[in-house]
Amino acid sequence: MTHATRGQHGVKRGPLGPGRRRGRGWWYAVAPALAATVVVACVPAAYAAAPPAPPAPAAAAGLAPGGGDGLDRYHRQRLDWGSCAKGPDDTAGRDLDRAGVSCADVTVPLDYADPRGRTITVAVSRLRATDTRRRIGAVLLNNGGPGGTAVESPPHIRKAMKEVGARYDVVGFDPRFVGRSTPLDCGWPVGTAWFSAGSGRAGFDRQVALQKDLADKCRAAGASVLPHISTRNTARDMDVIRGALGERKISYLGYSYGTYLGTVYTQMFPGRHDRVVLDGAVTPGDYKARLMQGAEPENERALSDWAAWAAGRHESHGLGRTRAEVLATVEGIVAASARGPLTVGTAPDVFRLDDSQVPLILFMGIADDTDTARTALAEQVSVLAKAAQGRSAPLAPDFARLLRFALTGEQAATGGVQAAIICGDVGAPRDPEVYWRDIERSRAAHPLFGPLTNNINPCAFWDRPREEPTRVRRDAAVLIVAATGDPRTTYRSSVGLHGLLPSSKLITLENANRHGLYGEYGNACVDAEVNAYLATGKLPEQDRTCAAAPPSD
Repeated sequence: MTHATRGQHGVKRGPLGPGRRRGRGWWYAVAPALAATVVVACVPAAYAAAPPAPPAPAAAAGLAPGGGDGLDRYHRQRLDWGSCAKGPDDTAGRDLDRAGVSCADVTVPLDYADPRGRTITVAVSRLRATDTRRRIGAVLLNNGGPGGTAVESPPHIRKAMKEVGARYDVVGFDPRFVGRSTPLDCGWPVGTAWFSAGSGRAGFDRQVALQKDLADKCRAAGASVLPHISTRNTARDMDVIRGALGERKISYLGYSYGTYLGTVYTQMFPGRHDRVVLDGAVTPGDYKARLMQGAEPENERALSDWAAWAAGRHESHGLGRTRAEVLATVEGIVAASARGPLTVGTAPDVFRLDDSQVPLILFMGIADDTDTARTALAEQVSVLAKAAQGRSAPLAPDFARLLRFALTGEQAATGGVQAAIICGDVGAPRDPEVYWRDIERSRAAHPLFGPLTNNINPCAFWDRPREEPTRVRRDAAVLIVAATGDPRTTYRSSVGLHGLLPSSKLITLENANRHGLYGEYGNACVDAEVNAYLATGKLPEQDRTCAAAPPSD
């Protein structure tokens, strides 16, 4: 769902933008890539009037194979495993080949209510178990987003699993219309739709026009497929993957939005999951079109903690000698961008950032409290501070890639698919005035992040979802992993999901402003708890608490 640290999977970061850990979700790094389970008891009058088209009963139930629903041929298909490299320029594919990973395409129906109709493909990768005598099964991976890829992830996850990794087939997949699967490109001029409304009504009105245009572009590019892009259909695809792998049950590791997807799978396909790890989890009600609405306090706390860290390094970054001085520098940058766009960078990487974009850059940098990530954000803020003073400074390569991702069409497919998933899952208010009132109400308490988290997005102009959001009605014995200072999927949200699943257990990492922990953050306690569960299938008897490493001086 990532950050200022460099990932293990290569440079391309999908919805998270470049230079960040792959796909931990919108909330992790950008709003690209973003996402969680939903309960919609009633739809306010401001929402779209047209009700969702009712799915066929079998589709609504999840479509179990062998029940006369036409899915047998999908579950029993033989996969053609082979090279992951798609051509001479596919460096990621060649890396997977060298790591011993095989790739295949799984055929699934576009519309599960019409399984004999049009089909699409879902790309999968597999790193087979080497300890075949003690093989446990297959573990399926999702990196979040929505819209994050995972085909490239098996080698990294195998390493994180340590000894138990040899007992699993580690399987990555790119959800429908993501990455190497059947593609969708809306032709957007930007890589994400998640911007701030800025400081005034004129900026908000520009956002309304932009978001409508982005929605219109997706409708023009993919009208025939948009109704079938949803988390529930991705969960159905997961069950086809399970069947095609020949597994009676499948284990699952999901991060960020991937925790919502995993929860949906447990609800739609009870009895078909084995060991389930949900890292940075989301509770019903927190998955909505404005994904970060309500998480302003956690983001402000993360920014404040970063400011204290930067103040201790004033000699290196020049942002202020106290927390208050660093925050004042940030406020000055945002104010300057409201007066007129800042010219950032030097040729050939020159960008103009206004007050709809600067808050997004700050938001993207605070979901990781490691020194590497905090240093990267400090360097970015230093460049922005110079730009606010009319001075130019060269951009670090990662910062240039991040800005190209967010502000140009270089990776436009990422943002379009992410919007398609979110807007295909949950309805959104149609009236722009609903957003404007929320933005204005948020300014007093949350002047920086309120106009970002409450802003309008393409879902305001999307067709209504075909299915109601998934409700948690069944218990599931899953392992939830969460950090107390997570600014994306908040700790409150993880605790909420834990409460809805009485048989679940919660691993808490204290005092970390971090989104995405297992195998990513380097906390030995968290990694050991997850690996013990993956090895034995037994959840801890009690919830556990791990301590984050003390911050460096």
